[in-house]
Amino acid sequence: MDRSLMNIEIVGAGRAGGAIAVAASRSGHRIVGIQSRNPNAVAVLETLVPIVDGEADLRILAVSDDAIELVASMLVDAAPVPTVHISGARSVGVLSPLAVAGVATGSFHPLQSFPDAVRGAASLAGAWVAITAEEPLAGVLDDFAVSLGCIPFRLDDAAKPRYHAAASAVANFTVACLGVGERILTDVGVPFAATRPLVEAVVANCFEQNPRSALTGPIARGDTDTVAAQVTAVRGVDDDIAQAFIEMARATARFAGASEEMREAIG
Repeated sequence: MDRSLMNIEIVGAGRAGGAIAVAASRSGHRIVGIQSRNPNAVAVLETLVPIVDGEADLRILAVSDDAIELVASMLVDAAPVPTVHISGARSVGVLSPLAVAGVATGSFHPLQSFPDAVRGAASLAGAWVAITAEEPLAGVLDDFAVSLGCIPFRLDDAAKPRYHAAASAVANFTVACLGVGERILTDVGVPFAATRPLVEAVVANCFEQNPRSALTGPIARGDTDTVAAQVTAVRGVDDDIAQAFIEMARATARFAGASEEMREAIG
């Protein structure tokens, strides 16, 4: 298999599959096929990525986690092309129908968010990619990641569920917290954009130091009266937002080692 430029087949034309297809094409790889249950999605992606004739060197399954094993079983009679899925949570074992047929299998999980194919392709540069595969496929995937401007790292198959839980925490939990803040700010007429410098500084502090050292605010300082006043204030916004704020405050107190100190203030 050519480790510099490859012929790549994409199965799944959603945001992730589209982003990888666009990024791969821009990096000089050749896209020799795009398959999807949604012909409209394929048509849109084909306006962004030129499709060329050729036999695939690598097949990438960019389908939902629950569909991976079914799609793999449907490909058993296709050409025996090394195949990877892009799930961060699912074992490489879900590709067992192909592995049993003698096809090299693995996973290639970009640790990044894909809002759409174009912006997702741009965001791949600098992203880390978890690679779970045996040699020689692992080395091929390392090179593919580097060709996209990514940073590859090896991930043990058994560690994937915990790894993906961590990825969900840093991505989705962050968005949920920002959503709570946005709703409360809207209630008092403050634009959400006003918090951007604060958020960016906090995130930078987490990586320049570490999350625990970066923690500031009334819970970390032990200002129980301030925390109690905040809880009372958000109760007047919306019941669901208030409950989310309280749960996040409790999680923050646990992280800060201040659960007992803050128990009465948070409620």
